[in-house]
Amino acid sequence: MALVEGCKHFVEVTVPVEAIEEETTKIAGGFQKRARIPGFRPGKAPASMIRKHFESDIRQQVLEALVPKYFDTQVKQDNLKVVGQPTIVDVHFHAGEPLRFKAEFEVFPDFDIKNYHGLTVPYKEPEVSDADVDERIDQIRNDKATFVNEEPRPLADGDFAVISLESIGGADEPVKTDETSLEVGGKDTIEGFTDNLRGMSPGEEKDFDVIYPEEYGQPKLAGKTIRFHCVVKGVRRKELPELNDEFAQDLGDYRTVDELREAVRKGIFAQRQQEAQREAKDKLVETMVDENEFPVPEAFVDRQIRNRVEQSLRGLAEQGVDPKTLKLDWEKVKEGQRDRAVREVKASLLLGKVSEREDIGATKAEVDREVELLARQ
Repeated sequence: MALVEGCKHFVEVTVPVEAIEEETTKIAGGFQKRARIPGFRPGKAPASMIRKHFESDIRQQVLEALVPKYFDTQVKQDNLKVVGQPTIVDVHFHAGEPLRFKAEFEVFPDFDIKNYHGLTVPYKEPEVSDADVDERIDQIRNDKATFVNEEPRPLADGDFAVISLESIGGADEPVKTDETSLEVGGKDTIEGFTDNLRGMSPGEEKDFDVIYPEEYGQPKLAGKTIRFHCVVKGVRRKELPELNDEFAQDLGDYRTVDELREAVRKGIFAQRQQEAQREAKDKLVETMVDENEFPVPEAFVDRQIRNRVEQSLRGLAEQGVDPKTLKLDWEKVKEGQRDRAVREVKASLLLGKVSEREDIGATKAEVDREVELLARQ
């Protein structure tokens, strides 16, 4: 008998007495060969004595052999695609009677995708302005910049201060660097550094507090106020390469700045087009999810939540945070991630159904690339 509730299934299985006796005899025979019973040579103790002496162990091994075997037979007869491991309950196992048990499990959802042909979502071809090109070329020039040492003088905005730093208060772990460079007034420089470095000259020392923003990239410093001892070692000036044909030629197969600008424009367009197409594809999938309602196995949802959490933990690890120090409340995590995970599972199942209908499959080269990417991660 099978009961169905969404992806949850329940089957009641009966194992005949003959099968139980056959399995019991086989297992008891194994015990008989290995058992050492006082008064009997190894392997010569009577079967009845073996069954009585090892009754509990034999019973357990009979269950372990017959329950999965007859469960598999039952679900194959019912043509069910089982997801995850079944939970076995209501086991009735008495001498001289059939073995009866109930198995609770989930199955792969049986659903039919609604018409997915002709779905439309907004899509706008990206544009690239001259300002976009100028900004990208400025980034390239910044990457190729050189730093020139200046004669000792007071630091001003735009200068790069060469300093040594050592934390003397407020830090959970010591922060020390013998030499680093900070742009005074730079957008990536914390205000506390700029305010205190401005006007200092090489050779000067100073103690000051720096308040790190809550969203700072290093969690061990985020939101903290650290007191530093700072020594200014030098002043550097950033020099950008001149934007001319020679600069363009140094970058690659370009003869003029105009050719470089055109290549940069095409590169920005291709990047934005790829992003726009990916966004449109994501919207198509979201539309399919909205229009197709069907149950999904909790095992798939749990797996997807775990994948999302593991990705987040990998990101934190890359920022220097030890995931082992985090105390995760798994139930709260599941609650917060569940809705998104359900939609992602549905999207995956729907795309699988489309792939099956359209006979779409990955090439060996595509699989190899994906395996290589996962291996690198």
